[in-house]
Amino acid sequence: MMRAARLHEYTHDMSDGLSIDDVDAPQVASGDDVIVEVEGAGWCQTDNHIIEGMWEQYVPQDLPMTLGHENAGTVIETGDDVDIVSAGDQVICHPVQTCGTCRPCRQGETMYCENDAFNGLTTDGGFADQLLTGDRSVIPLPEGVDPADIAPHADAGITAYHAAKKAVNGLNPGDTAVVIGIGGLGHIGLQCLDAMCAADLVAVDIKQSARDLADDLGAHYTIDPESEDVASEVEAISDGVGAAQVLDFVGADETTALAPDICAAGGDHHIIGYGGHIHEPAQALVNGEFAYQGNIVGQYTELQELVALVDRGAVDLHTTQYDLGDVNTVAQMLEDREIDGRAVITP
Repeated sequence: MMRAARLHEYTHDMSDGLSIDDVDAPQVASGDDVIVEVEGAGWCQTDNHIIEGMWEQYVPQDLPMTLGHENAGTVIETGDDVDIVSAGDQVICHPVQTCGTCRPCRQGETMYCENDAFNGLTTDGGFADQLLTGDRSVIPLPEGVDPADIAPHADAGITAYHAAKKAVNGLNPGDTAVVIGIGGLGHIGLQCLDAMCAADLVAVDIKQSARDLADDLGAHYTIDPESEDVASEVEAISDGVGAAQVLDFVGADETTALAPDICAAGGDHHIIGYGGHIHEPAQALVNGEFAYQGNIVGQYTELQELVALVDRGAVDLHTTQYDLGDVNTVAQMLEDREIDGRAVITP
């Protein structure tokens, strides 16, 4: 038996969303199975959305289910066909298990797999003592990297990196890039942009502590949208050109509405955070020829690339650790915007 934080029914009450249950520990059932002793599992805004039932219409969810999709720890058992890792190895786990044989898998598109299973979203996740995953989803960690410290990169990190990598293709030295929301994902995305391009980086956040963090992490300018006009500030910073790339880690109505006023001609407004809507006139897109670009979790290979950046010291995670029994407290704190950086559950 083991402990697991389980969702039994959808609710908007984050203070009582999950229960700590005793459940059967996972067992190796196929040759490619990997069982990981979880040492760190990042808490994500998506976990709050799952508890609310926002994902139920998009993916099948059989409740009760153990949440947790940002997982890292130590391998304790493997199937007979696994040779990439063995018992005792420390790993970070891509949240999706893929079949490897469908066309998207052959193209390396991890998130488009036609037969996927997503830990903590469609199948049991890592808010538990142990996690069942597969050999196509584990990446060995460099020596000296603490699994509890790196765990949020399994989703927050590669989602931010995935968006930043696309944005970098549209950024030349001297261009302006805007990062909206310097929270759990945004502070990673800002660092990824800083590591991979020579654009002028502008951070937008309502919290002074988040703007201070952005300053520390490489932002050239910061904007407080509650006391400053974002469009006017971006216009001044970019000499009237606008932002070639915008990374929106909030995804609220107020932030998506900024695109017509801050995107440069031909620019992109990447939507990474979600919960809001897009209500802009079609003519606004035609006039500026900018684009809204959706983003989901990055590929397995992108997680490998991000681990390399972490090992190089180019990307640093700001985390706070909590016990498994504190999951509902963490969920409520995130709902109340009381967490800077990323919260990590340590079973």
